[in-house]
Amino acid sequence: MDFLSVITAKKLGQELSADQIGLFARGAADGSIPDYQLASLLMAIRLNGMTPRETNDLTMAMARTGDMLSPEVGGIPVDKHSTGGVGDTTTLVLAPLVAACGGKVLKMSGRGLGHTGGTIDKLESIPGMRVSLPEEKFVGIVRDIGCAVVGQSRELAPADKRLYALRDVTSTVDSIPLIASSILSKKFASGARAIVLDVKFGSGAIMDTMDKTLALAQAMVDIGTLAGRQVIAVISSMEEPLGTHIGNALEVKEAIDILSGRAGGDLKEVSLFLGAQMLVASKVCPDEQSALARLAEALESGAGLRKLKEMIRAQGGDDRVCDDVSLLPQAPFIVPVPADRGGYLARMDTAALGNAAQAMGAGRRTKEDVIDPAVGIVMNKRLGDRVSPGEALATLHARTEESAGLAADAVKRALSFSDAPAEKPKLVYAVITRDGIRKL
Repeated sequence: MDFLSVITAKKLGQELSADQIGLFARGAADGSIPDYQLASLLMAIRLNGMTPRETNDLTMAMARTGDMLSPEVGGIPVDKHSTGGVGDTTTLVLAPLVAACGGKVLKMSGRGLGHTGGTIDKLESIPGMRVSLPEEKFVGIVRDIGCAVVGQSRELAPADKRLYALRDVTSTVDSIPLIASSILSKKFASGARAIVLDVKFGSGAIMDTMDKTLALAQAMVDIGTLAGRQVIAVISSMEEPLGTHIGNALEVKEAIDILSGRAGGDLKEVSLFLGAQMLVASKVCPDEQSALARLAEALESGAGLRKLKEMIRAQGGDDRVCDDVSLLPQAPFIVPVPADRGGYLARMDTAALGNAAQAMGAGRRTKEDVIDPAVGIVMNKRLGDRVSPGEALATLHARTEESAGLAADAVKRALSFSDAPAEKPKLVYAVITRDGIRKL
């Protein structure tokens, strides 16, 4: 089959056959199709979409390009995935916390994509941390301590690994079929039986309207249901960075601060909500309320932090960072961003804040870019806060004075003020399961 004919068919808005989609997935996995042709089909899919049947076929074809694990971990393997955001550090809070409650968290994560941060990049800021593990080691850690977070191996969904990197540099990130197939192919291949999806909505999300967000969430729940998985989708806010810290080592620090009881806020609240869904989906707890109570107990007792230390140690990292966050990479320049005017913080262009951190070195513009783990932004103010002139809106952690100056200008441009009090956005909008939509 000529791959050019596949590109032409989708360019003309035609529905691709299962064989054509299989060729696409296999060619991405084995390198037989060059990047420029893959990128061409990605753009055609972005512009013309895919039917539910095509999306389901693409998901399964991508999953089957590598190993399909059926891990025995002493419980129902559960995974959680976010569609991406800024300061979204829930995995680093959730994985150890859910494991401390008896869950078995089998987590395969990605690197930064567009303006969003990647969990694997964050973990690599921990000295010695290994995110590439043999499958037997990965599964063994989950079986022994309850959680492991690794990057995609060449053996699991290799087609997605290549397509994921290409989407980042070809402006094809915001495609429902490509997002759904990317996320779920990895989950199916890794052996997760229960999957909680955190689908973001707002100025920092990939989806820019609630209708698109609902469509993406529903598409993934439908695909999961067809595949016999327990899938729950949560629609949550990305109108501002979820956590106060943006950047790799900075976000690890914030996760440690939450697990140690030194910090709270929106990141903690959303993490607990998602964790409750994970415990219910994996049948560790019978309902949301009992799950929340168990998570609160694990947080209060320090069991979650102890589990994070176990996971870091099991993956070769320096677990002393949990007791001394100064062991994480540190930026040489720490610079406040003062407010030019007073008022109430009414709006954030969250994507612009993510891009500002990316420009400092916290993210990638091309596949080849090297991450600087130390740099980033700490937001001192949240939506709805009262701000006085000269008060610090944010604190920059920068490699150079020049990059700090550019980032300061970008931060100021990303924030809007009002003279009247401004409302804080909702954190969680809805929960979608195979039984329907529960609006909150």
